[in-house]
Amino acid sequence: MTESRLVLAGQDITECCKKTIPGQTDELLLNKLQQLIPDFPLTLVFVGDEWYKLGGVVDMDGKRIANDLIEWVERTYLECGQNLHTLIDYSLEQKLIATKQTGKTLFFVVQTGDRAEDFTLIEIDKTHEVSDRMLVDELHPPEDLEEFIDPMQPFCIESFCFGHSRYTYRRKTDVKLFMEVINERHPGEHPVQRFMDDWNRSSAGQKHRMSNDWIIRPYRHTGRFGEQIVNVELINTHVNHLPHLEDFAGKKGSALGNVLSRFDRQVGYPFAWFFYMLKGKLVSTHSAESVYRDLANDFAYLPQRDEAVVRDWIASPYNV
Repeated sequence: MTESRLVLAGQDITECCKKTIPGQTDELLLNKLQQLIPDFPLTLVFVGDEWYKLGGVVDMDGKRIANDLIEWVERTYLECGQNLHTLIDYSLEQKLIATKQTGKTLFFVVQTGDRAEDFTLIEIDKTHEVSDRMLVDELHPPEDLEEFIDPMQPFCIESFCFGHSRYTYRRKTDVKLFMEVINERHPGEHPVQRFMDDWNRSSAGQKHRMSNDWIIRPYRHTGRFGEQIVNVELINTHVNHLPHLEDFAGKKGSALGNVLSRFDRQVGYPFAWFFYMLKGKLVSTHSAESVYRDLANDFAYLPQRDEAVVRDWIASPYNV
């Protein structure tokens, strides 16, 4: 498949999420998203770990008081004359309950071409709201608003759910365009860009689509002077089903080649060991060093394109 232009508005994804109630699986959402872009293959490639964030406020009968706990606390605090004790007394009298949102992020890939960077990543949160704690613990009342909103020792109660789970669109990332921006801001070649370049010129890139096993996700972090920096992380989508790499200590020549080949077969594409090594998963950098020594001794169990990648890595090592 040659690269072609994907036109998919975030608003369309948002509407699709709003109109889809989560069921036992996420296949219905997948099918509806695919209908928006029938000319491009779309795959659910990864489901992230469960996370939670603050929810809203309900009473003992489950009646909704507020959707946003922080907004409600700040507004009600003002209505109470900015008197924390009045706010505490009111919350105790009404027997108010704080809820939390629990969820997982679903990662969908839309393939737009054959090269490693030719895909768009769509992130959608699947969440549901559950009761979390009594808003105020009468025996250990909060000392300030921050502790009121998120106490260190909450008065937890038995959880119960509110309404249906729901999907919420988070963002989409055109990886090729995003990496162009990252490369402009990064001194020298960004390690993730080099990872993709090595993928494209290796045996892996000839046989397998990178986004089937590796996805590229933007993230923000705070720099040393408090500035917000946008960067990129590389995620292996088979983290729960990783292959087993045999001990290759002391092996060389065909014996080492056989160990690495078995690993590649378990993963499902050639030269996989090299990319797992770059990510620091399962495979030590000693493997590349051992392979390089074999190359110097005229062992030829790698295709020439993969030999070139190994030689370049030895000359200028990197990881992701």
